[in-house]
Amino acid sequence: MRFCSRGRINWWMGVVVSASLLGACGSQDGQTGEARVEAETVRDAVAGDVTVKLSAPRQSLAASEGVSVTVTLTNVAEGTVRLLKRDTPVDGLKASLFAVTVDGAPVEYQGRYYKWGPPQESDYLSLAAGESVSYTVDLAATYDFSRTGNYGLRYGAGVEDSTEGLAEVSRFSSDSLSLFVEGRPFVDPGAEDSGTVSAMALTTANCNATRTTQVTRAFNDAKTMANGSVSWLNNPPSPYTRFRTWFGTYNATTRNQVRTHFNAIKGAFDTKPVIVDCGCSDNVYAYVYKSRPYRIYVCNLFWSAPPTGTDSKAGTLIHEMSHFTVVADTDDWAYGQNACRNLANSNPGRARDNADSHEYFAENTPRQ
Repeated sequence: MRFCSRGRINWWMGVVVSASLLGACGSQDGQTGEARVEAETVRDAVAGDVTVKLSAPRQSLAASEGVSVTVTLTNVAEGTVRLLKRDTPVDGLKASLFAVTVDGAPVEYQGRYYKWGPPQESDYLSLAAGESVSYTVDLAATYDFSRTGNYGLRYGAGVEDSTEGLAEVSRFSSDSLSLFVEGRPFVDPGAEDSGTVSAMALTTANCNATRTTQVTRAFNDAKTMANGSVSWLNNPPSPYTRFRTWFGTYNATTRNQVRTHFNAIKGAFDTKPVIVDCGCSDNVYAYVYKSRPYRIYVCNLFWSAPPTGTDSKAGTLIHEMSHFTVVADTDDWAYGQNACRNLANSNPGRARDNADSHEYFAENTPRQ
């Protein structure tokens, strides 16, 4: 989950920002939690296990200064717990980890929206009982502070993740931090890669011949999936199992909402100048900048994904296309089929706003 401009908690599809490790305050031997817990029983953190404190060097920041905020995470549980690193700033901001407002108005996160793969052991940060770690990030790199005013900042993380057999990821958040910030020009983190596109529906960037072939197939398969999804939504067969599985409550209003999304996704694949960029080497499927249509960055996990089916190359393009503000403006409330099914049952409104739910509906595997 992460906090977005509409006050929601969501996952990270954020731009990488430099993060400084200020210290592991609770550690007596100087080792990180990851190095000390081999012989311990480590469990996934749950609500209440980790406290979060925000601090800034001053309460008033000039336009010439960065908006540097320090995040301190403290394990207040009795034993060692682990957090997904992407739920923390350990590697920089890779999602909208902050809810930001200026004079009460929400400030949109402008960073990356990732499609993550199943977590591996190396993706976790372990904290021993009583241990604290602190990281400093410059929020001005991924949030727009061009307006002078009183800003409210709050940190929150956690998602209804994902893979079979893994416990839910931690949920932890901070109190609000108030700062007066003098406005400064905002540099869009995706602007440097805008480039030029052809008049064709698909252009590739930073792709060799083999990858261009794979991307072209994925693009055409994604178009087929989008067309099939629109056809189904135009004439859905009762009892609407496919819809209910991924989006929950079925009625004319909910169907029209999802159909509007897929019409926009289909239209983007059919008529817009899409760029698929192969230059990413992150260990994820892909990412986009929401406000920068229609460039999709495909990453390491994309190349080992099947052409179609669950978590496929084509489905990844559907997922990322749905994120663009001018398309469906989806967020990342849950990752993985199990979590998305649960989300459809527990919160259908979020399911209809969830990128992975759109992907799984389009992939339709197993077929419904």
